[in-house]
Amino acid sequence: MHFLPEKLDDYIVAHSEEEPELLQQLTRETYQKILQPIMLSGPYQGRVLSMISKLTRPKTILELGTFTGYATLCLAEGLVSDGEIHTIDVNEELIDFQRAYFDKSDYGERIHQHLGDAISIIPTLDMTFDLVFIDADKPNYVNYFHLIIDKLNSGGIIISDNVLWHGKVIAPVDDKDISTKAVLEFNTLLKTDNRIETVMLPIRDGLTISRKK
Repeated sequence: MHFLPEKLDDYIVAHSEEEPELLQQLTRETYQKILQPIMLSGPYQGRVLSMISKLTRPKTILELGTFTGYATLCLAEGLVSDGEIHTIDVNEELIDFQRAYFDKSDYGERIHQHLGDAISIIPTLDMTFDLVFIDADKPNYVNYFHLIIDKLNSGGIIISDNVLWHGKVIAPVDDKDISTKAVLEFNTLLKTDNRIETVMLPIRDGLTISRKK
């Protein structure tokens, strides 16, 4: 999803960091072999995620929604030397695909995969996090927030993807459109919850950065 004119978007991408070779390989193979490759974060958003992680220097990262592991690897770039990332996804068929690329990276031993429903898995993680990336099923965004907010360290960051939801957030909402309703509720929650401060960015399909006070 691009909200900017194509030429301006191309200019922005051209003046941002290049996509690492391993992630280029991951992108190619995802488009060749995996359904719905559009779910990839993509090179520009990936460099944004990498930059946020590098600025934050997290010791612990939680990712909700792994897909083929592209964003996982981008976020891992900012980990401190003994840091680790826990990533959760429900798709069993992608576990080996993810692991192959994780092990090709410099972070393989520090990336922990969790297979199953994030609603059930999050409470079992006996740790707190410096950075959380939410990019799983939209109807559960609010539930994810309530599960992770007490596990987020003071000063910790939540990055939420798809918060503009293809522009549907400013269009009339169909009563049957559960996902759009969920994104609207989530965006309102991030704006009004006094435990965090939030800024929304028009990056790709919308990216929100929230900091715990």
